[in-house]
Amino acid sequence: RNYMNTVPIATSLPQVVAVYGTLSDLLSVASNKLGIKATSVYNGKGGLIDDIALIRDDDVLFVCEGEPFIDPQTDGRPHEELTGSHTDWLTLNVGGRYFTTTRSTLVNKEPDSMLAHMFKDKDAWGNKQDHRGAFLIDRSPEYFEPILNYLRHGQLIVNDGINLLGVLEEARFFGIDSLIEHLEIAIKNSQPAEDHSPISRKEFVRFLLATPTKSELRCQGLNFSGADLSRLDLRYINFKMANLSRCNLAHANLCCANLERADLSGSVLDCANLQGVKMLCSNAEGASLKGCNFEDPSGLKANLEGANLKGVDMEGSQMTGINLRVATLKNAKLKNCNLRGATLAGTDLENCDLSGCDLQEANLRGSNVKGAIFEEMLTPLHMSQSVR
Repeated sequence: RNYMNTVPIATSLPQVVAVYGTLSDLLSVASNKLGIKATSVYNGKGGLIDDIALIRDDDVLFVCEGEPFIDPQTDGRPHEELTGSHTDWLTLNVGGRYFTTTRSTLVNKEPDSMLAHMFKDKDAWGNKQDHRGAFLIDRSPEYFEPILNYLRHGQLIVNDGINLLGVLEEARFFGIDSLIEHLEIAIKNSQPAEDHSPISRKEFVRFLLATPTKSELRCQGLNFSGADLSRLDLRYINFKMANLSRCNLAHANLCCANLERADLSGSVLDCANLQGVKMLCSNAEGASLKGCNFEDPSGLKANLEGANLKGVDMEGSQMTGINLRVATLKNAKLKNCNLRGATLAGTDLENCDLSGCDLQEANLRGSNVKGAIFEEMLTPLHMSQSVR
């Protein structure tokens, strides 16, 4: 490999030399070529090279006899003065804790950061100092320490007990962009793997027993898939968007429970108490709800508006005044159900078995009853109900 090497003397001409062996070999060749006693090698930015492996193809190198680095292309001013990177030591008072470092540490690694702008030029920001001459920075010292160490050696090292989110917030505040990415990855890797395993009956019963009776239990979005929750008192519990697929909820008390958008597909709710239940837009496709009680004597009506009830078996259920507006009951079994005063407007009842049902005062306006079975219906339908 060939490298252009010049000395920091304005009248000297550049020389091309072959680099091989060790750094000592390079200094020896440079000494012979340039007629000097070369002792130090710098890169084009004034960085001292102490290992020949750091040299890359086409690098422009500068050699000298030991004097400070001066770029021959400048007016003879020191490189540190041109870049504004002073190497003088300074002390920071960060939230009452003192840190001693060099100006170059705060400036060189992240030259566009807030810290670099604060200390690149002396007194450029008018930084306030305490009685000991330390520069005052009103931030958390425990979160600042990992940032300072990162600027020193380029490695993210955080002691045990230090919250990475706090360090991340400080890195964002000071504008240490390269550190932000490291922290985001570290935080992601430190998070425990998401546990999607279903909650068992034993776990849930323990949870119920530890909760005061009058407390509103929030089970929103939890996974109970396949769990046996039969005969449990689940009144007023919020199961919104919970996964209750293939659950056994037979004889359970779900009075006034919130099952909005919950997944009840394939579940068994036979003989469950569903007085005043909220099942808006829930998915109960293929579920069994035989002999359920939706009828609340106090007048609170169960709401199943927009629910997916395809193929459900609700035979013999008490559903007086139930709201099934725009619900899908295609191929459902509603034999011998009490649907008196029910709202079935816009409901899909295609191929639904409604034989033996009480539909007195039911609202069937706009419902789809194509292929539905009405034989032995207790109350005949009237044309004014506008079914399709």
